[in-house]
Amino acid sequence: MKPISLVKLLCLAAVWGSSFIFMRVLAPVFGPWLTANIRVLLAGIFFMFYFAVTKFNPEWKKHGKHYLVVGMLNAAIPFALYSFAALSIPASYEAILNTTTPIFGAVFAWLWLGERMTLQKGLGFLIAALGVSLVVSIGTANITTPFVFAVLACLLATFCYGLVGVYIKKFATAVKPVGMAGCSQFLAGVLMLPMSATQSLPGTIDIKIVLCLLGLAFLCSAFAFLLFYQLVAEIGPTKTMTVAFLIPVFGMLWGFLFLQEEIRAHMVLGMLLIAAGTWSLAKKTKVPASNTPKTGL
Repeated sequence: MKPISLVKLLCLAAVWGSSFIFMRVLAPVFGPWLTANIRVLLAGIFFMFYFAVTKFNPEWKKHGKHYLVVGMLNAAIPFALYSFAALSIPASYEAILNTTTPIFGAVFAWLWLGERMTLQKGLGFLIAALGVSLVVSIGTANITTPFVFAVLACLLATFCYGLVGVYIKKFATAVKPVGMAGCSQFLAGVLMLPMSATQSLPGTIDIKIVLCLLGLAFLCSAFAFLLFYQLVAEIGPTKTMTVAFLIPVFGMLWGFLFLQEEIRAHMVLGMLLIAAGTWSLAKKTKVPASNTPKTGL
């Protein structure tokens, strides 16, 4: 990997790690649904301008149904769930739990794409599950009902991410990634508007809130996706996805620096276990030579 690509990868992890900080600040002011709606709508509008300037054709008629499915599963629902969780748990917890996405992706790949469930993958599930339990401190007196629902919301968000990844692989490989990123967010933002119209603002909007909102929409959604697909083109999707292991590091760092959140030993150990379990799930097992099909005349 070239040094410039490594810098971009670290930049992407830092930006996506900051999204949990922004949601932690914005959710009490706008509420979970409106926070998610404004985020995807502003990012979607940015992409529409970007497409107009670059003369990119998203082929709405051909790919519209895929934009709809991906928009709801990859943007609207998980962003609203994370914003809901931000009302009750630290941003660093959300960032760590976000790393469970590949676990759900492996489950859906097994159920939907027929990928093998090996002993290695089973061990990966167990290790990752232990990591999650450590992060949320199962068995301690700090567990409250809002805390439990917040953790479940984060896991449901990663459930959606895992599902949409397999959906794209099975049904939408012909859709250009940048078109998917922009159109899915724009469509999700538009479809969320009717419910947002009924929402009242529980908090006061000041310059800090405006800056956080702009950062969440344009930095964490618009810019980050453009950087992500640039990296995919430069170093390939597999290396780019290693950003998932770096996001919680920055999530904890930003939480500590800007929100005075504590970084505890069980969080770090849990994060490492989740990363190890995810790596075990993602690592390809070598097929024995005796089992490889032979061809010949």
